[in-house]
This record gives sequence, structure tokens and C-alpha cells, in this order.
Amino acid sequence: MKLPRPFLHMARIADAVLFWPLLVYVIWGELTPEVPRYLEQTNDKLLHFMAYFLLAAMAAAAKKRSPVFAVIGLIALGGVLEIIQGFVGRDMSVYDELANALGAVAGGVAGRGAVQMLRQWSGYW
Repeated sequence: MKLPRPFLHMARIADAVLFWPLLVYVIWGELTPEVPRYLEQTNDKLLHFMAYFLLAAMAAAAKKRSPVFAVIGLIALGGVLEIIQGFVGRDMSVYDELANALGAVAGGVAGRGAVQMLRQWSGYW
């Protein structure tokens, strides 16, 4: 089944628009003095990995060109947020930044792979 080109275009636009609220949510989550109650039971490193995985996958899927700069930007953002955490009552952690970086790289690869797969599957190359 071929996906119509307008559908793929609208999906890319929706992805690009929804990226920004998720980015704001991740920034808020990292700078909040206490972890939100509904996330207390989840492993901190898993939360970091998944947040940056999703952000990078969305950025890679929304961009028409290589997502390398988006992934590098997300890794840098994670590092800056880890430094700022030391000033808002949270602990800075190199391991959190490592989880951010691994999530961003994996998400960038997965997002670009999903776009390539959809392009091949839909017949638009």
C-alpha cells in the first residue's frame, strides 16, 4: 500500500510542530527541583535516554537533510542542562549526560531509518 505524498508531508509537519512542546517539557523536567511524582518510580537514566531518544528521532524525521546537527545540538543542550541542574537544587551527573548522548544518537539513527523506510515503502525516493 502506497502512502499518499500529502500524508507524508503532513506527518513531517506534525512531527516538526510537536517537537517543540516535547522539548519544553524535557527542559522543564530537567530543571524542576524535584522529580515529578508520576516519574519517581522510573529509573533516572532510562528517563534521560528515552527523552533524548524521542527528541532526536523527531528531529531526524522532521529534517530533510542530515540530522547530525540536531543530534549534536541535543547532546549540547543536555550538557548545559546538567550544569544548570547544579544551580536549581538537583545533582549534576556525567552519567545523565551519557544517557542523554546515547539516547540522542540512537534516536537520530532510528528517526532517519524510519524516514528512509517510509520513503522506500511509499515509493517516493
